[in-house]
Amino acid sequence: MSKLSTQTSKLLPLLFQHLDEERAVTVLHVGLALPETVEFFSNYRCKLHFIDVFPALPIIATEEPATTQAQQFRELLPFSSNTVFDICLFWDLFNFLDAEAIQALFTVMRPHLKKGTLAHAFSVHNRKAPQKNNFYGIQQLDALTVRDRQSTPHCYAPHSQRELTALLDDFRVERSVLLPDSRLELLLLKS
Repeated sequence: MSKLSTQTSKLLPLLFQHLDEERAVTVLHVGLALPETVEFFSNYRCKLHFIDVFPALPIIATEEPATTQAQQFRELLPFSSNTVFDICLFWDLFNFLDAEAIQALFTVMRPHLKKGTLAHAFSVHNRKAPQKNNFYGIQQLDALTVRDRQSTPHCYAPHSQRELTALLDDFRVERSVLLPDSRLELLLLKS
């Protein structure tokens, strides 16, 4: 496993502040099932879906009609028809998807989202920001673990906050925080 560091999160606690401890929640975590994240969620009644799509990147359209970007996401995200997420942890996925791939992702995700679904993501303040090649876990409510990926996806395509907001028509940016390294931490709400 790669070197581990921690990062403070101002927005992650907001994802959990309104959860009813008596009601089970369904969580999508785009990334590896890290031990600290599993331990963190053991404090909640929840169903966790860990799906690391990064090894399959880039998601690009092909000339084969059967392998559209949406179809590629359907294969990567094989949710049952009754799965509806309360929380989605996208982390930095949007920085590695072009506009068409983001739209294809939400074509697949839309049936699994509801009004009030909350999401967390990282974006860039400036599109010239250097690529971060990390994956994330949750150590505690306001602290993330950060590890370097073993391989680098070759599809870094960051979007400014304005561009990303336009692409995420299923979500609105509820809050954003500028991080010291010129990245943005985003709290998203499905409207």
